[in-house]
Amino acid sequence: MELGRMSRHGSGEEPPEGRADRDPWLSVSARRPRRRRVVLAEARGRSRVMHIASELEEQTSVGEALVRNLVRAQMRAAMLSAAVALGLLLPLPLVFAFFPALGDISVLGIRLPWLVLGLAPFPLLYLVGRRYNRAVETHEKDFVNMVES
Repeated sequence: MELGRMSRHGSGEEPPEGRADRDPWLSVSARRPRRRRVVLAEARGRSRVMHIASELEEQTSVGEALVRNLVRAQMRAAMLSAAVALGLLLPLPLVFAFFPALGDISVLGIRLPWLVLGLAPFPLLYLVGRRYNRAVETHEKDFVNMVES
């Protein structure tokens, strides 16, 4: 075996690509040329993403404005969730105070005020918290999509 004839495969044989021209019995995949990756449109989008990402990292005025808008959207969602929860829970004690006859009703041996004030807030708070979590995640996804696109 000659040293000059060594291929990159480590043997004295030619790689399948070199033999494909001369050997008709080689598979079709051995005769195909190598695939090349051609990238044309990535540079434009990447520069914008890099620009916005650098604005966020360097804390420029544009980056601060983007983050401030995200924080405001999340604060709005928090305030709306708190308003809904308080709006539905605060009137309950007032209803029982102004209508004492409701306090005399019992369900399964437990008085109605204890049931409503002790058990009703939990499913309500769970639903409000779940809605708040979805809203905040949506705001964060929108923010990330805006930065990446």
